[in-house]
Amino acid sequence: QVQLVESGGGLVQPGGSLILSCAASGNIRIIYTMNWSRQAPGKQRELVASITIGNTTTYSDSVNGRFTISRDNAKKTMFLQMNNLKPEDTAIYYCHAPIRTYTESTSRDYWGQGTQVTVSS
Repeated sequence: QVQLVESGGGLVQPGGSLILSCAASGNIRIIYTMNWSRQAPGKQRELVASITIGNTTTYSDSVNGRFTISRDNAKKTMFLQMNNLKPEDTAIYYCHAPIRTYTESTSRDYWGQGTQVTVSS
C-alpha cells in the first residue's frame, strides 16, 4: 500500500515559522513532481508549492519568498519550510504526488491526510 503522511502542523503566531514534512511509504518505484496544496474553509483549494525530480521549484504568488519546498529522494520525504507566517496562511495543508509502484506501468496521484496550520495571536 502507498501512503503519504504529513506532519509538523500546529498553532503559530504571525511572523513565526513552521516546517511541514511528508513521508511516503509502500511499494514505490518513483515519485514524480511532489506538491503542497492547502484548503481553508470558504476558500478554493490552492496549490502553493511544487518540486520536480530535478529540484525545479514553483510557488504561488501568495507564498513566494516566504516558503521553501525541498525533497529527499533517498528517504522518500519532502518538506515545506514556512517563514513569516500570516493569518491568511491558516489552512489544512496536503502533500500529493504522482507515484509509480513496482507493479504498475503508469503512475497515479496520491494524497496525504492533511495537517492543520493555524496562524493566530
